Amino acid sequence: MKRRIGFIGLGIMGKPMTLNLIKAGYHLTVYDVNQKAVSDLVRSGAAAAASPKEVGANSDIIFTMVPNSEHVMEVVAGENGIVKGATPGTVIVDMSSITPVASKAIASEAAKSGIEMLDAPVSGGEPKAIDGTLAIMVGGKEEIFESVKEILYCMGKDVTLVGDNGCGATAKLANQIIVNLNIAAMSEALVLAAKAGIDIDKMYHAIRGGLAGSAVLDAKVPLILERNFVAGGRIDINLKDITNVMETAHAIGVPLPLSSHLLEIMHALKVDGKANQDHGGIVQYYEKLANTEVKRTEVQ
Repeated sequence: MKRRIGFIGLGIMGKPMTLNLIKAGYHLTVYDVNQKAVSDLVRSGAAAAASPKEVGANSDIIFTMVPNSEHVMEVVAGENGIVKGATPGTVIVDMSSITPVASKAIASEAAKSGIEMLDAPVSGGEPKAIDGTLAIMVGGKEEIFESVKEILYCMGKDVTLVGDNGCGATAKLANQIIVNLNIAAMSEALVLAAKAGIDIDKMYHAIRGGLAGSAVLDAKVPLILERNFVAGGRIDINLKDITNVMETAHAIGVPLPLSSHLLEIMHALKVDGKANQDHGGIVQYYEKLANTEVKRTEVQ
């Protein structure tokens, strides 16, 4: 018999991940403050819960995908949190992007009620959440990881136990440095090329097979050329992640000059009203500096 699964957080990432679990044949109980998102999932076969506590009471394994550390703590250990309804032996898999310090603290709080916890943040954005090919980096006990691994593979293609509690969160921070600095470096190059007057589409095809090629280049250049900044990975969420990067780095004595600059770029974009755009929109910061725009060359 398949275990009962709960899912809390049905946003850009959580909703398609939940749908993949339903497609895999699991019975799901879902909760989100956005009732429309809950209704959409109920139409797809999930059961609605009125609170995280109710999810806990009706689930053996509970996935959480919420915006920040405070939200995770609230849904896990708040007044109507998971631990108030779950029985000992229940497993919480937090797939949010939070700090390792917060993740360890929340795992300790859950353990007081006999509840196990893994931190399992993801990478790949909305497209990979939809097609179930996310990269999932996990922190926690190996035996708990093994007990839920099959379910994680319903949402991801690369699922890796990195280490103990907090290690998945740390791997996610490293991932976010690489992804967002890659977008920033790509943006500088695109703006240089655009201002120089060359065909960006042709340049992209010229360089993508070389060392400059990357998953970021392939995912973001076509969207930038179409001026499509609909969020797959929002600027404000990535700003939160890079803030967590800097907080963690400073706490353990790691200077990160490039990430520090990137954080200020993201704050500038937020002030400019672009917080809810995709992080490919970082290019607009450089466009503003250079007074140019990266777009597809019109055919004469």
